[in-house]
Amino acid sequence: MTDFLDTVNGSRTSITATTNRYIVGPTVELRLPFGFAVEADALYRHFSYNVAASLVDAVSTLSASGSAWEFPLLVKKRFAKGPIRPFVDAGVSFNKITGLSRTVSGLAFPSRAEDPRDDFSKGFVIGGGVELKALLLRISPEIRYTRWGTEQFNSVFSGGSLRSKVNQAEFLVGITF
Repeated sequence: MTDFLDTVNGSRTSITATTNRYIVGPTVELRLPFGFAVEADALYRHFSYNVAASLVDAVSTLSASGSAWEFPLLVKKRFAKGPIRPFVDAGVSFNKITGLSRTVSGLAFPSRAEDPRDDFSKGFVIGGGVELKALLLRISPEIRYTRWGTEQFNSVFSGGSLRSKVNQAEFLVGITF
């Protein structure tokens, strides 16, 4: 629901960012008494961005792509019994940027302008959804909100800027056995 990166174009700079709309990864859940559970996920997403800067009579471009790994650790509470069970969850999440690669053509950008400011971040997570039980499968659509403690990107390119969002909303669908 929320892009990973936020861009602002400058007078001489055009910045575009793409966040793949899918997040994939495994989940593990330990069920406890009274409808409680502890859940741990390893979620992967891919992102990329392009910067084109016009400097007097030259154009310089930067293309970059990377991966963001998110590791939420949640306490979950299910309500009701039966095949349809609403739930809420809350906890902490850790985010790690990996595999950042970039290609520069034309004049070089400042050496560290395109690097993440902090490749590791942590934040608070809260969410809710419904678990649907069908035979051996459990399908759990959920809306999850994460508030990150720091921006992982915060770069300025000739008046334009590239920032990671500290408020993140996601629609996830979990499929478990």
